[in-house]
Amino acid sequence: MGNRGMEELIPLVNKLQDAFSSIGQACNLDLPQIAVVGGQSAGKSSVLENFVGRDFLPRGSGIVTRRPLVLQLISASAEWAEFLHCKGKKFTDFDEVRQEIEAETDRVTGANKGISPVPINLRVYSPNVLNLTLIDLPGITKVPVGDQPVDIEQQIRDMIMQFIVRESCLILAVTPANTDLANSDALKLAKDVDPQGLRTIGVITKLDLMDEGTDARDVLENKLLPLRRGYIGVVNRSQKDIDGKKDIKAALEAERKFFFSHPSYRHIGDKMGTPRLQKVLNQQLTNHIRDTLPAFRSKLQSQLLALDKEAEEYRGYRPDDPSRKTKQLLQMVQQFSVDFEKRIEGSGDQVDTVELSGGAKINRIFHERFPFELVKMECDEKEMRREISYAIKNIHGIRTGLFTPDMAFEAIVKKQIIKLKEPCVKCVDMVIQELINTVRQCSNKLECFPRLREETERIVTSHIRDRESRAKEQVLLVIDIQLSYINTNHEDFIGFANAQQRSSQTNKSQSSATNQVIRKGWLTINNISIMKGGAKEYWFVLTAESLSWFKDDEEKEKKYMLPLDNLKVRDVEKSFMSSKHIFSIFNTESRNVYKDNRTLELACDSQDDVDSWKSSLLRAGVYPDKTATVESETTTTSDNFSMDPQLERKVETIRNLVDSYMAIVNKCIRDLMPKAIMHLMINNVKEFINAELLAQLYSAGDQNALMDESQEQAQRRDEVLRTHQALKEALAIIGDISTSTITVPMPPPVDSSWVGGSSGGRRSPPPSPTAPRRMSAGQRPAPRGAPPPPNRPGPLGPFNNSAESPQAPSRPNRAPPSIPSRRPPPSPTRQVPP
Repeated sequence: MGNRGMEELIPLVNKLQDAFSSIGQACNLDLPQIAVVGGQSAGKSSVLENFVGRDFLPRGSGIVTRRPLVLQLISASAEWAEFLHCKGKKFTDFDEVRQEIEAETDRVTGANKGISPVPINLRVYSPNVLNLTLIDLPGITKVPVGDQPVDIEQQIRDMIMQFIVRESCLILAVTPANTDLANSDALKLAKDVDPQGLRTIGVITKLDLMDEGTDARDVLENKLLPLRRGYIGVVNRSQKDIDGKKDIKAALEAERKFFFSHPSYRHIGDKMGTPRLQKVLNQQLTNHIRDTLPAFRSKLQSQLLALDKEAEEYRGYRPDDPSRKTKQLLQMVQQFSVDFEKRIEGSGDQVDTVELSGGAKINRIFHERFPFELVKMECDEKEMRREISYAIKNIHGIRTGLFTPDMAFEAIVKKQIIKLKEPCVKCVDMVIQELINTVRQCSNKLECFPRLREETERIVTSHIRDRESRAKEQVLLVIDIQLSYINTNHEDFIGFANAQQRSSQTNKSQSSATNQVIRKGWLTINNISIMKGGAKEYWFVLTAESLSWFKDDEEKEKKYMLPLDNLKVRDVEKSFMSSKHIFSIFNTESRNVYKDNRTLELACDSQDDVDSWKSSLLRAGVYPDKTATVESETTTTSDNFSMDPQLERKVETIRNLVDSYMAIVNKCIRDLMPKAIMHLMINNVKEFINAELLAQLYSAGDQNALMDESQEQAQRRDEVLRTHQALKEALAIIGDISTSTITVPMPPPVDSSWVGGSSGGRRSPPPSPTAPRRMSAGQRPAPRGAPPPPNRPGPLGPFNNSAESPQAPSRPNRAPPSIPSRRPPPSPTRQVPP
C-alpha cells in the first residue's frame, strides 16, 4: 500500500482496539468518511486511488463513475476485496475488482452513460489500512449525454449531498488547474454543507497540464481565493500512464520530481503532492481519535472503579482453604437472615420498584385479599331470606308460631361462620406461598454455592411447611371458638328490640358517607366497539355511591357517572389476544349499565389490581355475583313473602340480627387472622432462621462440600481479575496514545465569501497594483520608499503573508484570474531554495 501516514496510524489504533478487545468490548472510534467531490474528469478517482494505494478503479472517456462507490477499508491479516452484491466471493486480483465495478455499473445504469444513486459497496481487507469509509462520487456534469436524464446536473447534486451533508464526512473538493476556480462546482457544494470550512480541503489536479507560462502558485499558497484549510496540489497519472500500467509508486515519485523541479512550486514542494494530502487526512483522523479518548478514558475508569472492591476480594483467594469456607458459611447465613428480615419488615436498601414482594405483598393479602375473600362468602340476599324462612318454618314445625324463634337466628349465624373457614385457610396458603418466594429471592445471593443454596432452601421451606399445619389448626380453632358460643349480649349487637330499626339507620349511615372517596386509579373500558374508538383508558373515582371516570387524573373532564344501585361484579375470562385481566359490572335488574351496554368490562394490568378493585367495590356495596337460584324456588319464596306478611316481618328481623352479629364476627376475624399468622408463621420463621438454620446446615453433612463454589463463580472470579487487569492496561495504552500523538489546531478562519452558493456568489476584490510584497530568495528589491508589508500569517504558513504572489509582477486592476494565470517565464538567474 502507498499510504505511509495511514501505516503510522495503524499501530496506534490497533493498540486501542486490542485494549478494548481484551475486555470484550468494541472500540467505537467512528472514524470519519472521506468523500471525493468534483466535476467530470477532474481526477477524483485517481486521488482516491492514490490515497488508498491501490489501482482498482475503472478508467475511460466520459463519465466513468456513474454510481457512488462506497469503499470500506477494513483492517485484516490478509488482503482481498469483497462486494456486497457478491457476498462470499473474495477478489485477490484488483484488476478483477475493476472489471466487476464496470460490470455492476452497466447492469444498473446500462452501457450508454446512464447514472444511478444506488451505491456499489466494496470492502477492501488489508493489514495496511484503517477502518475507514471512502466515497467516490459521480462527477458533476451540465449537459446530458447518452441515456442520461434532462435534469442530470440536479440528480448528481442531490446524490452528492446525501453523503457530504453528514458532519462526520471530510470533503475533498477536487478542481482541475486548467479551469476557473471561482466557479468550482465542488467548492460550491462544499460551502453549502460546510460554510465554516471546517471539513473541506481543496485539491488542485492536472497541474502538469497547464499552458506553458501559467501556474497556480497564488492559489496553492492560499493567497488567491483562500480556503480555511487551504489547497493541496497533486499530479495524477495520465491516461497514457494508466494504459501503460504505470504503478502508483512510480507515479508518486514522478509527482515529487514535478513539484521540486518546477520553478513556481519548488519552494512549497514539501507541502504539495499526494503524500501531503495523505498526511493532512491522517492528521485529521488522529485528531478524531484523540477527541474520542476522554470519553473512552472516563468509561474505562468508571468500570475500573466498579470492579476495584470485588477484585480486591478475589486477589489472593484460595477456594480450598477450610478456614475460609467456615468463615464464608457464617457470613452467608448471616446475610441470608438479614435479607429475609429486610424483605419482610421493609427497608430502604435495594427497593424493588417493579412489583410488590415480601412484607408488602403479605400486607396486601391481610388487608385487601383476605377481606375480599370474606365478603365473597356472604350469601345472596334472596338466598339468605329463603334460608331464614325455611329455618323459621322448620323450627315451628306443624304449629304456627306467634313469635320469632331465636334458634333460627343461631342456625343461620353458625352456617355463615362455618363459611369463613375457607377464606381463612386460603389466607394462610397465600402467606405461605409468599414466604417461600421470599426465601428463594434471598437465596439468590447464595447462587455461587449451589449446594449451600439448595440446602438452605430445603431446610427453611420444610420448616415453613411444618408450621403450615399448626397455623391452619389454630386458624380453624378460632372459627370453632366463634361457633361454640353465640354472644348475643355483645355491646355491638343490636338485639331483637332494635332489629326493626336497623334498616333506617343503615340508610342514614350510607347517606352520610355519600361523598367518601374509596379508590382512584386508571382502568381500561374494554367493551367499547371499534367503531367508537375501541378500548380506552380512563381515570376512575369510586365513592360510596357512584363510580365515575374522567379523561385524565386532573379530574376536570368527567366522562360518565354510574350509580352503584343494583350493581354486581363478575369475573371475565382473559382473552387469548389480550395481556390484561378483566372483570365486569352489571345490573341485577337487566338494565343497561353504560349507554347501550348491559355490562361494563374493566381491564387491569395484573390480577392483583383486579382483586384490589373488587375489594374496593365491596366496601362500596357492590358484591360479587353468585350462582342464580332456581327460578321456581325464587318464585315460591316471593309468593310466600307476599302471602304471609307475618313471616316476612320475622325474616326481616332475623336478617338484621344476622347482619349485625356477622359484622361483629367478621371484624373479629379480620383482626385476629393477621395476628395469628404473624405469630404462628412469620415471626416463627424469622426466629428459626436466626437461631437454628446454621446448626441444621452443620448437621446436614460435609460443610466443605456445602461451600464448593460453582463453575460459574470460578469463571466469574477469573473474569473479574482478568478484566480488572485489562482495564488498567487499556488506560495505560490510552495514556501512551495521548502522549505519542499531537493535535494539529484548526487553521484560523478566512474570508471564503468568494465561493458561490447554489445561486452563485461574489468574488473577492482583485489585488491592488501597489500592494506591498514580501521578497523571497532571488527576488528583486521593491522600489525605494515603498511601505513595509503587513505581517498577516496565513493558514498554510509563512508563504501566506501577502495578498498576492511574492514574485508576481504588478497586474492591472481587473477581476481575479482563473486557473491558469499568465506569468512571465522565470529568469535564468532566479535562485529557488531546494
